[in-house]
Amino acid sequence: MYDRQTESLWSHFDGNALAGVLTGTELDRIPVQTVSWGDWLAQNPKGLVLSRDTGANRDYGRNPYPGYDNIDEDPFLFEGDLDGRLPAKERVVGFGLDSRPAAVRLDPLLEQGVISTELDGRPVVVWALPGTASALDSASVDGGRDVGATGVFVSEHEGRVLTFRRTASGFEDAETASTWTVFGRAVDGPLEGVQLQLLDHVDTFWFAWAAFSPDTRVLPRE
Repeated sequence: MYDRQTESLWSHFDGNALAGVLTGTELDRIPVQTVSWGDWLAQNPKGLVLSRDTGANRDYGRNPYPGYDNIDEDPFLFEGDLDGRLPAKERVVGFGLDSRPAAVRLDPLLEQGVISTELDGRPVVVWALPGTASALDSASVDGGRDVGATGVFVSEHEGRVLTFRRTASGFEDAETASTWTVFGRAVDGPLEGVQLQLLDHVDTFWFAWAAFSPDTRVLPRE
């Protein structure tokens, strides 16, 4: 990426300027999630949606790299050393880039629903809810395989650590039996209205995460 004002080159991964006038500058990262349209609309029924009428002749529902999500293939246009702890294109949820980085393997996370860990002494929960398609699998974005929606949150409220399990439509804490959405918000039960702190994280491939954080932890441990 480059900015139009100075034409400095930026890393899309961590927001650092790598070359040009602004070399060494780091942009603030804003925690976001990649979720299905259905989940987002349920949470934001009056939210604004970007128009596809952009002035550019692009089919925004098509994937220009069909099959890129294939775990058995090496990534093209990557010339660095691969970290052999995981297949290069295994999907992971990465967080803690500026402190003690961790990569949570997506397939076990999708199977278990919830994985608990810690970051800088704070309890952290990583969860995944099925129902979001991969944009890099099939030629049609909405035809991609289910890679779920993930979230990484501080699992603490008013000094009490909460433990979670996945349900059919969301999550539930064991302490109060409150119901939580994939966005970390309690929508039913004693904690209704509480919002967990969302941590900066990225849904990405192992080779990319390992390149930027070679000392990363891998979870869950075998």
